[in-house]
Amino acid sequence: MALRIIGYVRTSTTDQSLGREAQRSKLLQFAALHDLTLVTILEDAESGATLDRHGLQTALKMLDRGEADGLAVVKLDRLTRSLRDWQWLVENPFRNRELLSVQDAVDTRTAAGRLVLNVLLSVAAWERETIGERTSAALRHKISKGERCGSVKYGYRLADDGRTLVPDDAEQAAIRRAKELRAQGTTFRGICQILSEENFKPRVGATFHPASIGRMLARNGKPVAI
Repeated sequence: MALRIIGYVRTSTTDQSLGREAQRSKLLQFAALHDLTLVTILEDAESGATLDRHGLQTALKMLDRGEADGLAVVKLDRLTRSLRDWQWLVENPFRNRELLSVQDAVDTRTAAGRLVLNVLLSVAAWERETIGERTSAALRHKISKGERCGSVKYGYRLADDGRTLVPDDAEQAAIRRAKELRAQGTTFRGICQILSEENFKPRVGATFHPASIGRMLARNGKPVAI
Protein backbone atom coordinates (compact mmCIF):
# COMPACT_ATOMS: atom_id res chain seq x y z
CA MET A 1 0.00 0.00 0.00
CA ALA A 2 1.36 3.41 -0.98
CA LEU A 3 2.41 5.72 1.82
CA ARG A 4 -0.12 8.50 2.38
CA ILE A 5 1.68 11.83 2.56
CA ILE A 6 0.66 15.40 3.30
CA GLY A 7 2.61 17.96 1.30
CA TYR A 8 3.52 21.15 3.16
CA VAL A 9 4.47 24.45 1.53
CA ARG A 10 5.67 27.55 3.33
CA THR A 11 6.59 30.87 1.78
CA SER A 12 7.46 34.22 3.32
CA THR A 13 8.35 37.72 2.20
CA THR A 14 12.06 36.89 2.51
CA ASP A 15 11.96 33.88 0.19
CA GLN A 16 13.87 34.49 -3.02
CA SER A 17 13.71 31.12 -4.75
CA LEU A 18 11.37 28.47 -3.32
CA GLY A 19 8.07 30.09 -4.22
CA ARG A 20 4.65 28.53 -3.74
CA GLU A 21 4.29 27.04 -7.21
CA ALA A 22 7.88 25.79 -7.27
CA GLN A 23 7.37 23.92 -4.00
CA ARG A 24 4.05 22.42 -5.09
CA SER A 25 5.60 21.22 -8.36
CA LYS A 26 8.54 19.59 -6.57
CA LEU A 27 6.24 17.82 -4.12
CA LEU A 28 4.03 16.47 -6.92
CA GLN A 29 7.07 15.18 -8.80
CA PHE A 30 8.52 13.67 -5.62
CA ALA A 31 5.27 11.83 -4.84
CA ALA A 32 5.03 10.43 -8.36
CA LEU A 33 8.68 9.35 -8.39
CA HIS A 34 8.45 7.49 -5.06
CA ASP A 35 4.93 6.11 -5.53
CA LEU A 36 3.48 8.15 -2.66
CA THR A 37 -0.19 9.02 -2.26
CA LEU A 38 -0.35 12.77 -1.86
CA VAL A 39 -3.41 13.27 0.36
CA THR A 40 -3.31 17.07 0.17
CA ILE A 41 -0.93 20.03 0.00
CA LEU A 42 -1.28 22.56 2.82
CA GLU A 43 0.24 26.01 2.68
CA ASP A 44 1.35 28.86 4.92
CA ALA A 45 2.63 32.27 3.88
CA GLU A 46 4.50 33.46 6.94
CA SER A 47 7.72 33.21 8.90
CA GLY A 48 9.08 29.91 10.16
CA ALA A 49 9.88 31.43 13.55
CA THR A 50 6.92 29.68 15.17
CA LEU A 51 5.00 26.44 14.73
CA ASP A 52 1.72 28.26 15.31
CA ARG A 53 0.75 28.36 11.62
CA HIS A 54 -2.68 27.34 10.36
CA GLY A 55 -1.50 25.06 7.56
CA LEU A 56 1.13 23.31 9.66
CA GLN A 57 -1.20 22.82 12.62
CA THR A 58 -3.83 21.34 10.27
CA ALA A 59 -1.21 18.91 8.93
CA LEU A 60 -0.13 17.85 12.42
CA LYS A 61 -3.75 17.26 13.47
CA MET A 62 -4.31 15.14 10.36
CA LEU A 63 -1.27 13.05 11.24
CA ASP A 64 -2.52 12.67 14.82
CA ARG A 65 -5.92 11.45 13.56
CA GLY A 66 -4.25 8.91 11.29
CA GLU A 67 -5.43 10.57 8.09
CA ALA A 68 -1.90 10.36 6.66
CA ASP A 69 1.28 8.40 7.33
CA GLY A 70 3.72 11.27 7.03
CA LEU A 71 4.55 14.72 5.78
CA ALA A 72 6.75 15.88 2.91
CA VAL A 73 8.47 19.24 2.42
CA VAL A 74 10.82 20.55 -0.24
CA LYS A 75 13.37 21.64 2.38
CA LEU A 76 13.50 21.11 6.13
CA ASP A 77 13.52 24.85 6.79
CA ARG A 78 10.01 25.00 5.34
CA LEU A 79 8.87 23.46 8.63
CA THR A 80 10.97 25.52 11.04
CA ARG A 81 14.37 27.12 11.52
CA SER A 82 14.32 26.60 15.28
CA LEU A 83 16.33 23.71 16.71
CA ARG A 84 14.07 23.66 19.76
CA ASP A 85 10.98 23.31 17.56
CA TRP A 86 12.70 20.63 15.53
CA GLN A 87 13.41 18.62 18.64
CA TRP A 88 9.74 18.83 19.60
CA LEU A 89 8.60 17.79 16.11
CA VAL A 90 10.94 14.80 15.98
CA GLU A 91 10.05 13.63 19.48
CA ASN A 92 6.29 14.09 19.11
CA PRO A 93 4.35 14.16 15.79
CA PHE A 94 7.16 12.48 13.86
CA ARG A 95 8.01 9.88 16.45
CA ASN A 96 5.57 7.48 14.76
CA ARG A 97 5.03 9.32 11.47
CA GLU A 98 7.29 9.75 8.47
CA LEU A 99 9.08 12.96 7.50
CA LEU A 100 10.34 13.36 3.96
CA SER A 101 12.40 16.22 2.52
CA VAL A 102 12.96 16.49 -1.23
CA GLN A 103 16.15 18.56 -1.38
CA ASP A 104 17.72 17.36 1.88
CA ALA A 105 17.34 13.69 0.88
CA VAL A 106 15.73 12.92 4.24
CA ASP A 107 13.50 9.87 4.64
CA THR A 108 12.91 8.99 8.29
CA ARG A 109 11.63 5.55 7.31
CA THR A 110 15.28 4.48 7.26
CA ALA A 111 18.05 4.59 9.87
CA ALA A 112 20.24 6.48 7.37
CA GLY A 113 17.51 9.07 6.86
CA ARG A 114 17.15 9.63 10.59
CA LEU A 115 20.92 10.02 10.89
CA VAL A 116 20.98 12.57 8.06
CA LEU A 117 18.17 14.51 9.74
CA ASN A 118 20.07 14.71 13.03
CA VAL A 119 23.27 15.80 11.28
CA LEU A 120 21.46 18.46 9.25
CA LEU A 121 19.75 19.86 12.33
CA SER A 122 23.04 20.02 14.21
CA VAL A 123 24.74 21.78 11.30
CA ALA A 124 21.83 24.22 11.00
CA ALA A 125 22.10 25.07 14.70
CA TRP A 126 25.86 25.60 14.34
CA GLU A 127 25.33 27.88 11.34
CA ARG A 128 22.79 30.01 13.21
CA GLU A 129 25.11 30.36 16.21
CA THR A 130 28.06 31.24 13.96
CA ILE A 131 26.04 33.89 12.11
CA GLY A 132 24.87 35.28 15.44
CA GLU A 133 28.45 35.52 16.71
CA ARG A 134 29.63 37.29 13.54
CA THR A 135 26.70 39.72 13.67
CA SER A 136 27.30 40.46 17.34
CA ALA A 137 31.02 41.07 16.73
CA ALA A 138 30.24 43.40 13.81
CA LEU A 139 27.78 45.40 15.91
CA ARG A 140 30.27 45.71 18.77
CA HIS A 141 32.89 46.97 16.32
CA LYS A 142 30.53 49.60 14.91
CA ILE A 143 29.53 50.73 18.39
CA SER A 144 33.19 50.96 19.51
CA LYS A 145 33.82 53.31 16.57
CA GLY A 146 30.86 55.44 17.57
CA GLU A 147 28.92 54.53 14.45
CA ARG A 148 25.18 54.27 14.18
CA CYS A 149 23.77 50.86 15.05
CA GLY A 150 20.01 50.79 14.71
CA SER A 151 18.04 53.75 16.05
CA VAL A 152 19.86 56.77 17.42
CA LYS A 153 19.45 56.97 21.17
CA TYR A 154 18.52 60.12 23.04
CA GLY A 155 21.55 62.31 23.66
CA TYR A 156 23.12 61.74 20.24
CA ARG A 157 22.51 62.63 16.62
CA LEU A 158 23.96 61.55 13.30
CA ALA A 159 26.97 63.40 11.95
CA ASP A 160 26.99 64.68 8.38
CA ASP A 161 28.43 61.37 7.14
CA GLY A 162 25.15 59.66 8.10
CA ARG A 163 26.97 56.95 10.10
CA THR A 164 28.84 58.44 13.04
CA LEU A 165 27.08 59.43 16.26
CA VAL A 166 27.95 62.73 17.90
CA PRO A 167 26.63 64.19 21.17
CA ASP A 168 23.60 66.46 20.98
CA ASP A 169 24.31 69.32 23.41
CA ALA A 170 20.69 70.03 24.36
CA GLU A 171 19.83 66.36 24.94
CA GLN A 172 23.06 65.73 26.84
CA ALA A 173 22.13 68.62 29.14
CA ALA A 174 18.75 67.00 29.77
CA ILE A 175 20.46 63.71 30.62
CA ARG A 176 22.84 65.39 33.06
CA ARG A 177 19.96 67.18 34.76
CA ALA A 178 17.96 63.95 35.02
CA LYS A 179 20.95 62.22 36.64
CA GLU A 180 21.31 65.05 39.14
CA LEU A 181 17.65 64.86 40.10
CA ARG A 182 17.74 61.08 40.40
CA ALA A 183 20.80 61.28 42.65
CA GLN A 184 18.75 63.59 44.90
CA GLY A 185 16.06 60.91 45.18
CA THR A 186 13.56 62.43 42.76
CA THR A 187 11.10 59.93 41.27
CA PHE A 188 10.95 59.35 37.52
CA ARG A 189 7.60 61.13 37.41
CA GLY A 190 9.07 64.03 39.35
CA ILE A 191 12.02 64.22 36.96
CA CYS A 192 9.59 64.43 34.03
CA GLN A 193 7.80 67.37 35.63
CA ILE A 194 10.99 69.27 36.48
CA LEU A 195 12.52 68.76 33.05
CA SER A 196 9.34 70.11 31.49
CA GLU A 197 9.35 73.13 33.82
CA GLU A 198 12.97 73.82 32.92
CA ASN A 199 12.14 73.65 29.18
CA PHE A 200 14.04 70.44 28.39
CA LYS A 201 12.42 68.64 25.46
CA PRO A 202 12.13 64.95 24.55
CA ARG A 203 12.86 63.91 20.98
CA VAL A 204 9.26 62.88 20.40
CA GLY A 205 6.17 64.37 22.00
CA ALA A 206 5.64 67.37 24.23
CA THR A 207 6.82 65.96 27.57
CA PHE A 208 9.02 63.20 28.97
CA HIS A 209 7.49 59.97 30.31
CA PRO A 210 8.71 58.01 33.36
CA ALA A 211 9.59 54.98 31.21
CA SER A 212 11.77 57.06 28.90
CA ILE A 213 13.54 58.59 31.91
CA GLY A 214 14.25 55.08 33.20
CA ARG A 215 15.76 54.04 29.87
CA MET A 216 17.76 57.24 29.67
CA LEU A 217 19.33 56.75 33.09
CA ALA A 218 19.98 53.05 32.53
CA ARG A 219 22.29 53.68 29.57
CA ASN A 220 25.97 54.19 30.27
CA GLY A 221 29.14 54.49 28.24
CA LYS A 222 29.27 54.89 24.50
CA PRO A 223 26.13 55.21 22.40
CA VAL A 224 24.31 51.98 21.67
CA ALA A 225 21.21 51.06 19.71
CA ILE A 226 17.85 51.59 21.37
